[in-house]
Amino acid sequence: MAKAAKTAIKTKDQKAVSEAKNWTKVVRTVRSPKTGSYTFKESIIHKDKVNEFLKS
Repeated sequence: MAKAAKTAIKTKDQKAVSEAKNWTKVVRTVRSPKTGSYTFKESIIHKDKVNEFLKS
């Protein structure tokens, strides 16, 4: 059944599939000033802005 869904995606909307490859999930660790523990901040951003996101 998974193959049928994958095939349907390729045939129906190939442009959307190729655009989806331009996005990246980035996970940053952020330290809490109160407790000192780490939390994780997850974002899905365009691959061209990954370095900009990590610098901030």
